[in-house]
Amino acid sequence: MRWSKSLIPTLKEVPQEAEAISHQLMLRAGLIRKLASGTYSYLPLGFKVLKKVERIIREEMDKNGAQEVLLPALQPVELWMESGRYSDLGEDMVRFKDRHGKEVVLGPTHEEVITDLVRKEVKSYRQLPIILYQLQTKFRDEIRPRFGVIRSKEFIMKDAYSFDRDIEGLNSSYEKMYKAYCRIFERCGLSYIIVKADPGIMGGNVSHEFMVLAQNGEDEIVNCPSCGYAASLAKAECPERIAKHDPCPRCGKELKIEHAIEIGHIFKLGTKYSKSLGAKFLDEDGKEKEIIMGCYGIGVNRIVASIIEEHHDEDGIIWPISISPFEVLILPVNPTHAESMEFAEEVYTSLLNDGIDTLLDDRDERPGIKFKDADLIGIPFRIVIGEKNLKSGKVEIKVRKTKEVITINKGEVISTIKDLLKKQKEIYGKSKV
Repeated sequence: MRWSKSLIPTLKEVPQEAEAISHQLMLRAGLIRKLASGTYSYLPLGFKVLKKVERIIREEMDKNGAQEVLLPALQPVELWMESGRYSDLGEDMVRFKDRHGKEVVLGPTHEEVITDLVRKEVKSYRQLPIILYQLQTKFRDEIRPRFGVIRSKEFIMKDAYSFDRDIEGLNSSYEKMYKAYCRIFERCGLSYIIVKADPGIMGGNVSHEFMVLAQNGEDEIVNCPSCGYAASLAKAECPERIAKHDPCPRCGKELKIEHAIEIGHIFKLGTKYSKSLGAKFLDEDGKEKEIIMGCYGIGVNRIVASIIEEHHDEDGIIWPISISPFEVLILPVNPTHAESMEFAEEVYTSLLNDGIDTLLDDRDERPGIKFKDADLIGIPFRIVIGEKNLKSGKVEIKVRKTKEVITINKGEVISTIKDLLKKQKEIYGKSKV
């Protein structure tokens, strides 16, 4: 992609509306623009990042036997009445009446819809277990949208649902999703903490949240750096001691209460929805039993914001290679210098032919502007082509994360970039799980 032909509207100043660093940098780097309170348009750079996150999610879900579906955003209110959750979300639920006077819900979540689908299609134990997932836009009328896409009225969620014959099956499905989530977040370059959590209106008796520590996180968690004990405040052991700052209930060392962003939440729902909605199957003996369910959610937009909260410096974003909008930025310092542009075009074509996602900054702008924009948008590797270096057959490669500058012969630029990319991709391809 050529920068001169791209919509990358960077901003020099921090917008007044933006409190969180991720919100500031998403606006300044031209990833998003605000349409109205709690709703954002994704520009080309931001959309490329979203798509790369979604690709990682799909790969890990598919690898664990989950099947992708797409469910309607428009939901009949009768389903919510049937499940007993109609009033649970209160004014957060977006509802309206259609032209026939029927009340419709603009989906805040999809437990009712997926359970309705399964109760109509799954009848026998032979059809179980099954895990279905989707990537879908959700709608919640937040009273106070904050921090850009961290808390918005419209957001993208990956929600998955497991359907099993018994508790043992649910435990197995839950473990699969638990490990898949770990791999997803690790591949996205996130340092996450898993905490015991309160299931809330979702129901069930077992729940875990995947959290990323962030100064502007809206959630608070209890965290013990010594033994790894972690929990949401609602599920923390001995909350009265925590309020007074007394030691970890597990190891006795000092606890920390820290702000965090919830990026994933998994639940063992049991029969909460299958009981109320009548989702049943016939077992081997022909007896009718309720399907055992689990639910697994990931906030896709929040992953993007959390990555920026964790990976940035005073100059801008530092993208992990796995989700960066581009892998390489080619920056000819003087676009009026024919030899610089000729070599830039040569490198650009070679990298594209090798399948490397590359952005060429061919703008006729001052070098200072180009360098500042390069740091701001945070592409992992930058090839700097300057007149002086080029005369001696040299070019520079700058590593965005470490700020290391590597000076090499111009004939080695492609092989060097490939080696750097390979090493970075190996890091983000590894998992502790």
